[in-house]
Amino acid sequence: MGKVYLICGKICSGKSYYAKTLKEKHHAVILSTDEATYALIHNEQGEFYDVFAQRVNRYLARKAVEICQAGANVILDWGFWTRENRTAISAYFKSHGTSCEWHYIDIDDDTWKRNIEERNQRIEEGNGGSDFYVDAGLLNKLLSMFETPDRDEMDVWYQLKR
Repeated sequence: MGKVYLICGKICSGKSYYAKTLKEKHHAVILSTDEATYALIHNEQGEFYDVFAQRVNRYLARKAVEICQAGANVILDWGFWTRENRTAISAYFKSHGTSCEWHYIDIDDDTWKRNIEERNQRIEEGNGGSDFYVDAGLLNKLLSMFETPDRDEMDVWYQLKR
């Protein structure tokens, strides 16, 4: 039976890069909401994004259980921004007999701001892939939604420094 690794952190905190290191270490499959939405609708969902992302996440959670039951590890690169969301997904995996491990990406403000600037630069240059541009309005919206986890919620507290 495989294990699910859940990556929690703000936008542009380095979750996807961290997920790639876990992928190599644990021979895991990464399931990413951003990657799925980009592949399916090329980030052209507009105001429908939040609803669409919830649907994608429910689907990916079911696939994560299926993959773990087949014996492989899974990394969920979603962010898990609220305690309610983290509690619900933990309960979901527990109800399916699927082991999970929480990882939080803790990033200092200067590095985080640089990450946002670098991401926006890549997008402006046409090299953003599935990323979308983070303007002040989006940043404020996302920050208003993010709840930093308590240390007792996380199994691994990863301090990202440049």
